[in-house]
Amino acid sequence: MARAGKTDDGIVIIKKYANRRLYNTQSSKYITLDFLADLTRKEIDFKVLDAKTNDDITHNVLTQIIMEEENSGQQILPTNFLKQVIALYGNSMQGILPQFLETSMDNFRKNQKQVQEAIEAAVTAGPFGAIAKQNIEFMRTAREALLPNLSNLTGKKSEKEENVDELKRQIAALQAKIDQLSGQ
Repeated sequence: MARAGKTDDGIVIIKKYANRRLYNTQSSKYITLDFLADLTRKEIDFKVLDAKTNDDITHNVLTQIIMEEENSGQQILPTNFLKQVIALYGNSMQGILPQFLETSMDNFRKNQKQVQEAIEAAVTAGPFGAIAKQNIEFMRTAREALLPNLSNLTGKKSEKEENVDELKRQIAALQAKIDQLSGQ
């Protein structure tokens, strides 16, 4: 290791102890899964190691973060997608899926603006175009509000965050209405 808490390539090392506590070896502090989620959003690379065995358990911890995000009402993984992923376990295509998903997500992030415009054009062309436009604007506002603001880490909920919470409630209500309409 080049510096305490980081590997030679700048990856922050996190230790996970048997009591399920996470320890940031760079800052010498105990941290939470929310802290790791913030590191991920800030694109700070980290590795989680089992404190006893030194095994890399980053994948498991990231999966746990996704589960907590999904359980907190911020669901972005559609049920059918999850079913399709589960169905591929043990399938001959299982080995191809991780690279495909990683490449797709990288391309999505690189081309996010074009993707958003294409999705917006496709969605707003249908009979529920006005509702879709409103949903897209809500999502755009929510995304902008959720981006980490590195200069304002006070820990208090800002007015923007409170607005995001309200938007989330409205989006959930609209999604429920859309689900109800599509079920009829």
